[in-house]
Amino acid sequence: MVTLDTIRKDMETQLAYDNNIQSVIVNADTLDEALSDAAVQLDCRVSQLEYEIIEKGSDGFLGLAKKPWKLRIYQNSESVAQKKKAQSMEGIADEELQEEIKTVDQDGMYYIRHFSDDIVLKVILPIGKGRPCDAKSIISDAKRPDTTSLNEDAIKKFAKSGTNGEYQVIGQYKHVKAGDAMMVIDIAKDEMTAMITVTPPAMSGADVSPEQIIRNLETQGVVAGIDPVKINAFVDQVVYNTPCEICCAVKPQDGRDAYIAFNFETDPSKLKLKTNKEGKVNYKELNQIQNVVKGQPLAQKMPPERGKAGKTLFGRYLEAKNGKDIRIPLGKNVELDSDGTTIIASCNGRVLYESERINVEPVLELDAVNIKTGNIDFLGAVVVKGNIEDGYDVKASGNIEVGGSVGQCHLKSENGDIIVSQGIFGHDVGVIQAGKSLWAKFIQSAKIEVEQFVIVTDNIMNSEVTAMKRIILNGKKAQITGGHLFATEEIHAKNIGSPGGGTETILEVGFDPRLKQRLADIQDFQNSLMRELEECENNIMTLENFKKQRRSLPKEKEDNLTNLKKRKLEIHKESAEFSEEVEKIQERLHELKIFGKVKASGTIYSGVKIYVRDALDEIRSDMKNCTVYFEGGFIRHGKYEEADMTGIEAPDGYSAN
Repeated sequence: MVTLDTIRKDMETQLAYDNNIQSVIVNADTLDEALSDAAVQLDCRVSQLEYEIIEKGSDGFLGLAKKPWKLRIYQNSESVAQKKKAQSMEGIADEELQEEIKTVDQDGMYYIRHFSDDIVLKVILPIGKGRPCDAKSIISDAKRPDTTSLNEDAIKKFAKSGTNGEYQVIGQYKHVKAGDAMMVIDIAKDEMTAMITVTPPAMSGADVSPEQIIRNLETQGVVAGIDPVKINAFVDQVVYNTPCEICCAVKPQDGRDAYIAFNFETDPSKLKLKTNKEGKVNYKELNQIQNVVKGQPLAQKMPPERGKAGKTLFGRYLEAKNGKDIRIPLGKNVELDSDGTTIIASCNGRVLYESERINVEPVLELDAVNIKTGNIDFLGAVVVKGNIEDGYDVKASGNIEVGGSVGQCHLKSENGDIIVSQGIFGHDVGVIQAGKSLWAKFIQSAKIEVEQFVIVTDNIMNSEVTAMKRIILNGKKAQITGGHLFATEEIHAKNIGSPGGGTETILEVGFDPRLKQRLADIQDFQNSLMRELEECENNIMTLENFKKQRRSLPKEKEDNLTNLKKRKLEIHKESAEFSEEVEKIQERLHELKIFGKVKASGTIYSGVKIYVRDALDEIRSDMKNCTVYFEGGFIRHGKYEEADMTGIEAPDGYSAN
């Protein structure tokens, strides 16, 4: 049995389906023109359209008997889904924006009009704390001498609930057509606008309705730009005897030109100084370098947009310009990503935008490091032609080359060498750290830490120097005076110490302090694990005995027993891993037995303290042309051996002479 509810549900389903179909009926001379027209009306691309032929067109013969095409054109389902998704996202954004906008109070409004034989009413509800429309006022305004009937109950209902933006019939009146309002619509010569002029109706005459205006426009041949919202607004707030714009053509929209969206600041003058937590500016941190890493996106080309064609009121096409394309500004050490539009760095370095090109410079060249440059932090190599002045720091991922001298500064090369053509004056403050080796003419009152070699021409004075391989002084002076020097493999110089032993000089060789410290830490960890294992096993034994006696355990204790067994397995695993690491460390320490030598081609002065492995040799009297080494559990003195230069290669262009 078909019921009213069944019919209603079927109608709702059909209505939802119809609303999903975005279609228009178009008449045009050619198929292409029809599709282009529909693309404008549906605001989509021609490629997203599908169509049905209602009447097939014909070119006729010599232009005679020409017949236009009539098509029903609609968007395909995929493009409709994409548009709805975009609209939903915009709706969410609008809702969020509306939450932020403070509600503006607005009183309710109503409009009473006379269309044909009916009295009609539109009620707009109040906003916020605005006052609602008064039903009595509406009834009073609606009653005229020519009113024949009035539905006051409907008026009261609409005053309370509104009319949903539409005019609703609330009564009838004695209609005299001779008194109807008159309208005149003028179309501009360029077909871009339509102006309406309306005369006021006489008593018992009808107002101009939106349907009448639309019908009049269509009668004059207007096929584009008809905006019902604009027409309804005119009817609501009608202005008599004054021309008003009622219709506007679809204006063409030129496409946006292509442009480059940069991910870095292209104007160096806009780079800001760094500030601390208190907001104070550190004038040594000038922040002039924009570091990038290999593969980092630097910019993206945004493609040009196609223009959207317009349409005059009579349907004549208005061409739009497409956006202009531009070339991608590829410079040195940059490349395009797989998408063909994103510019990425092909190496670490500093990104610059010069001569309308994006470049990445892996080497930073400076005349000096001082108040003009501030501190330097660079992902690449740094070349300083002059001096690095006191108080300024240089940090680089690659080599640091200094043509002059270095003051009480902090120099750090993450993965490269540090080359100082002149000397290092640390003043007991300067720190030099290198991921590989340090090359310098001399070192005075500085702290040095390198992963490979320290190569010095003249002297090392009152400095703390640590090299994970060798310290080699091989110039004419080659003097070590004062300080504390450590090298895993070898320390070589001409003279070590000072006559009379006035300055304490300590040298250590033959072991790896990091491995030694790690071995001690592992032993502490293992001792702690053994104590925990013993306690864990005792607790497991106690709980299992309790379980045998009671045949079961409370849930809390059963969970505790499970966790203890799990932890026992973890301890055994951790202990095995530590034991494996200990074996590797001991192998490395065993290899170091062949190293651990202090060599002097000149004199080792009395008072010098030399540690070879764990043994101390305090020099009691001056020794010449000798080598201090470890053998058979004791420190021994032998003949002088040449410095071991295996694996040491001088940097290109380096000269400390």
